[in-house]
Amino acid sequence: MSMLSKTMKEALNGQVLMEAQSSQAYLAMGSWAEIQPGLKGVTQFFFKHSEEERSHMLKLIHFINERGGFAVIPALEQPVLTFVSLKQAFEKLYEHELKVSESINNLVEIALAEKDYATHNFLQWYVMEQMEEERLARECNDKLELIGDDKSGLYLFDRDIMTMENE
Repeated sequence: MSMLSKTMKEALNGQVLMEAQSSQAYLAMGSWAEIQPGLKGVTQFFFKHSEEERSHMLKLIHFINERGGFAVIPALEQPVLTFVSLKQAFEKLYEHELKVSESINNLVEIALAEKDYATHNFLQWYVMEQMEEERLARECNDKLELIGDDKSGLYLFDRDIMTMENE
């Protein structure tokens, strides 16, 4: 099995950091949501997403190490801890997912430029995953936009959020 180039290793380690930061950001969102009244579904959603991002990071760590690299476990900055509204939290989530997608696309570009087809193939899972994450974040934002300040709408949003992922 061919080894990872120095460039590819560094880029993949950069993605490890990004996935770790995503996990922390969603963990912080979950903690914030948990102390808001009536956001049990949203709280679960954020905590579940934090776990997912952590699993994306682990998948990268194993890949880097299996391909002769060394996955570096990064130091993390404190994520944003509080939000003025649920709408703002979901706007941040969407912005974050767009940044992750851009980063994944950059990795794919490097893999193709280096003719590293094993890494290119590995990254396709992330490409599909990001399409799904973006869609979900966009839908959440669209729904919150429609709801505005309507409390009954927020109640329904909170109730339905855990099922939205499978639509």
